[in-house]
Amino acid sequence: MSMTGFRRWPLKNTAGRISGVVLVFHDQRLTDESQMAFSERLFGPLESTLKSSGKEDRLHPKLVDLSNIDPDHDTKLMGWDDRRMIYQSGNQLWHTDSSFKPVPAMASLLSGREVPPSGGETEFVSMRHAYATLPEATRRQADGRVVVHSILYSRSTIAKGLFDPEHERELLPVRQALVRVNPVNGRKGIYIGSHAWYIEGMDPAESRRLLDELLAHTTRPECVFQHHWRQWDLVMWDNRCVHHRGRPWDATAYKRVMRRTTIAGDRPTAEPPLATRTPVWDGIIAQGVGIA
Repeated sequence: MSMTGFRRWPLKNTAGRISGVVLVFHDQRLTDESQMAFSERLFGPLESTLKSSGKEDRLHPKLVDLSNIDPDHDTKLMGWDDRRMIYQSGNQLWHTDSSFKPVPAMASLLSGREVPPSGGETEFVSMRHAYATLPEATRRQADGRVVVHSILYSRSTIAKGLFDPEHERELLPVRQALVRVNPVNGRKGIYIGSHAWYIEGMDPAESRRLLDELLAHTTRPECVFQHHWRQWDLVMWDNRCVHHRGRPWDATAYKRVMRRTTIAGDRPTAEPPLATRTPVWDGIIAQGVGIA
């Protein structure tokens, strides 16, 4: 693999200090096999892809297929009214990959195989900058807190019934530190996004308000880097300090074919990593699922 056309996009805070980095490599003509091999050789083990109605694992258990091409009819495009695309539209919410897993992802590599002429951008913001620019009182309120994350919660904000019942039972809500500390350099970031459901030990409505305020602070327009895709771009980012989201495009007219490899994390952010069932789960998480 030739690392040509390299661009480094530092996400800076107001003091000019780099607080998150997105790496862009142009003209990387990867196959599925070479992307998986490169990712694993450079960073370490790959995550297994979630089983869902989006069929993102259809090509390989270690490769995420993000595409509007019908997996059952390769010449047909899926519009946003298709159940599989409704599921994929969750990627247009601000998130960090796999925060709904007990051990969240370390990094992601996204390859643009086919891209639309307009729309379909990917946007990024720095969690570290967000934490560094919080008012001191809000930092004190956030430090030491634990947030329950769930993809069943986040997808429920889009539509009901996006997971089959047997898959739902495998997706237990997990606990993540609200302020995530990099174990190498000690730097802190606000670890939230669409999967962040509620803060333990707080009134649910109060915790929802705080999470919404933190996300609005993190994703202020002046803090957003927007990547406009070229075919064969390869974009890498660190999920421990960067949030991202995809943007919509005309899915009935243009293909958008992306492949993602996701580097597995090495530790939970909170112990124990699995959440305990509370009344907040009712209507979202099936009865009998989770730690009572």
